[in-house]
Amino acid sequence: MTSEGWGTPPVEPISQHYIVCGGNALAHRLVLELVEHYEVPVVVLVADRTRDHAPRIEQIAGVAALVEYPNITEEALRAVSIDTARGLALVEGSDQENIHAALSAQGHNPNIRIVFRMFNQRLGENIERLLRNGAALSGSATAAPAFAAAALGRPNSVEIGGRYLHIAFDDAITSDRICVVADHVDRQDLSKIRLLPEQEGDSAEFVRLASEFGDDGPVRPGGVRREAAPVPVSAPGSESEAEPGAQPEAGPETAAPTGGIAALQAIRMEPREPINWVRRLRWRLLDTMRFFTSARMRLVLLTALAAVLMAFSVLWYLSRDFGWTVYISLLDLAGAAQPDQQADIVAGTGTGGVWQRVAQVVITICGITFAPVATAIAVEVLGSGRRGLPRNPSAGTRDHVIVVGLGNVGTRVATQLHEMGVPVVCLERDPQARGIAAARALGIPVVLGDGPFEEQLRRARLKHSRAVVAVSGDDATNLEAALEARHGNSDVRVVVRLFDDNFAGHFYKTLDNAASRSVSYLAAPAFAAALMGSEVRGTLSVFRHVLLIAELTVEDGSGLIGLNRHDLEDPGGVRVIAVRFARSNELHWGFADRTRRLAPGDRIVVAATRIGLARLNTVLVEEG
Repeated sequence: MTSEGWGTPPVEPISQHYIVCGGNALAHRLVLELVEHYEVPVVVLVADRTRDHAPRIEQIAGVAALVEYPNITEEALRAVSIDTARGLALVEGSDQENIHAALSAQGHNPNIRIVFRMFNQRLGENIERLLRNGAALSGSATAAPAFAAAALGRPNSVEIGGRYLHIAFDDAITSDRICVVADHVDRQDLSKIRLLPEQEGDSAEFVRLASEFGDDGPVRPGGVRREAAPVPVSAPGSESEAEPGAQPEAGPETAAPTGGIAALQAIRMEPREPINWVRRLRWRLLDTMRFFTSARMRLVLLTALAAVLMAFSVLWYLSRDFGWTVYISLLDLAGAAQPDQQADIVAGTGTGGVWQRVAQVVITICGITFAPVATAIAVEVLGSGRRGLPRNPSAGTRDHVIVVGLGNVGTRVATQLHEMGVPVVCLERDPQARGIAAARALGIPVVLGDGPFEEQLRRARLKHSRAVVAVSGDDATNLEAALEARHGNSDVRVVVRLFDDNFAGHFYKTLDNAASRSVSYLAAPAFAAALMGSEVRGTLSVFRHVLLIAELTVEDGSGLIGLNRHDLEDPGGVRVIAVRFARSNELHWGFADRTRRLAPGDRIVVAATRIGLARLNTVLVEEG
């Protein structure tokens, strides 16, 4: 591998290569994907070879060159031989910078495949239409579902054709599963997992399931019946599929019997977390009570309330008219009742006797106490959304998820949890973070400030939370937040964004009921596949292994034309799970005809490992 200075092209002329622009974590993972699984020549363009992940990228065997330019200019594109490149990945910089670089690259090479990172997905879709062969992806949008699912302790899912695909384990597998995706699942030794095992025909998996899951409960493959101990739903999301060096999560499921299996299943709709109106009303009442947190204030208000009730009883006893009593009491509380004049009293034409007047005076005086409190509550409720700042967590917030960090990933995670009906409280130290405006628009409470995590988590009502998701851009900060959260609430579930394998290893050794995820590890396979021409719809985890769900289109000149299901599938690599024929919108799940050959316009949905999808993409690239 060679590395060059500013303005200097690679030492040796190069063509049919792929260019990765960026030196961040995603660029690092993407380069590894391309050189290890696709075995293609890669040239990397970085702003500073001494910063971020650039030094580590430079050490990757298989990188043809590393070129340093402060910006992606016309000169920089010529330096990385854009005219002869096969693909370009823009994974760093702002949306505007990536759009400019993509359009410039197309001007140099109209046939080049361009994949660019965009936070604004709607804008990205519009830019795709301006490019001849381009795709806009969001790393945060790709990874956010995995973080949200881990926070809720349930498996992640990928939506395909109205179905939500997820991984089910052992007893959770149902008869309508799509296919077996792993066997020999030994939770004591996760390295023994075989992904997408060889199948002896479409009926073989049904026979195997029937033999393992008999009428009287699940049995071991050897015929010894296993005790009916359900595997927790959180099992598939409990391991760090994001970190190859991470240790499996400690917990009851690690003691489960060996010899299990995992299957791909579909559910009709994504599970929601609805909050019923009783809980919402209770939270509102508790939130109102924060105006009465002072013991002295509570004593004064309770005394005033007791006096009002006594005076109300006197008025009701004298008038025997409940409606009139309520009416006059409310006027007295507001100080709007019309008092008797002295002349009327002397003449005996007043509205009531002495006790009625005393009761009205008591109510009016007590109204002086209640009025400021009622005004404060009204101002807080009506004015909280008009000050340009997000609201603080309410005193009634319960069973919520705390999201630490409102960058791209944190914003996506908070938004997804909010859409699922899960209460969310965000924590952010930078008042200028881009996600604060989004949180305010959704009405999500945000704790702002750069104080110690202990104080910020307390303000975020850590004691009453169900999970803490730390997704800032710094591993040390995320680990600190997780440890402080566990110190403040020993039962809270923690999900941490980690890139470094060593951090992940120490994390799992230190904490239980925890999970780690890496945005770059989850997003890189999708970017690599898109660069090769296929669309990855999502990633699913089988413990520490990643399974990709991708949809491929058979286009004119594609290497997929003429292949059948038997040609496409290979053990441990690819499994065809659905087919959509040309000029049809219907997906055929588990299409049984293994001899039908693909024609232009057909679309196939596959479950694949990274190596398996790389093989399919190689077919697309080399034969297309």
